[in-house]
Formats: sequence, structure tokens, C-alpha cells
Amino acid sequence: EVQFVESGGGLVQAGGSLRLSCTASAGFGFDDYIIGWFRQAPGKEREAVSCISNNEISSSDGSTYYKDSVKGRFTVSSDNAKNTVYLQMNSLKPEDTAVYYCAGLYPWHGSVISCEIVGDDLFDTWGQGTQVTVSS
Repeated sequence: EVQFVESGGGLVQAGGSLRLSCTASAGFGFDDYIIGWFRQAPGKEREAVSCISNNEISSSDGSTYYKDSVKGRFTVSSDNAKNTVYLQMNSLKPEDTAVYYCAGLYPWHGSVISCEIVGDDLFDTWGQGTQVTVSS
């Protein structure tokens, strides 16, 4: 059974940075995949923040998707050799406060935009979540 483990959450002041990591266990193929970062704030629905896919239709470094409110502040990347995807979060705002989850699907031969269109229903494996709190 494939498992995802997130790390890197914490408490940071507004304007600060955090880097989240999502490591997949053996059995998750980093050749044809899509991995998404989602977040859920208290009283709100879970939303897609950023996704990265790597397959035959993606760009050489992987295709990415970002929610409008995080564009220019968050960067998703992968280290396939380490089975790990990162979410670098800069210029954090109090409204970024949430539990952040990574989720993945393998194999995946579609477009990264499905992350936005389909949302969390697309994914079959989820991590346990990591809390990010941004103080004002």
C-alpha cells in the first residue's frame, strides 16, 4: 500500500516562508504521476493549492498548476530520485493558515489541469496532513 508522509508545517509570521515535503513510499511511480497539494481551513472546504504532473504530455521538468491566490508566492517541485514533492511557500499570509495535504495518483497520463477541474476526487492516496499557521 502506497503511503504519503508530509512534513514541514509550523507557525510562521506573515511574510515568512515554509517548505512542505511530501514523500511517497515504494510502489508509487515517479514516471507517470500527478501529485497535488490541498489545504483545508476551519469551516471551509478543501481546495487545491498546487499540483505537479510528470508524464508523456508534461513539460520536461513537470507541468504545474497553481491556485490564483498563491501564484508568484508558492512553488511546487519534485525530486524524483527521492520520491518527494515540495511546496515552497513564500510571502505567507494569515489566510494561508490551514491543514495542508498532499495527494497522488499513479499512473497518470492526463493533464495537470485536471487538478483544478476534478479536485480532490481525482486522487486515491492521501497523506495525513500538516498544519500551517501564519500569524499576523
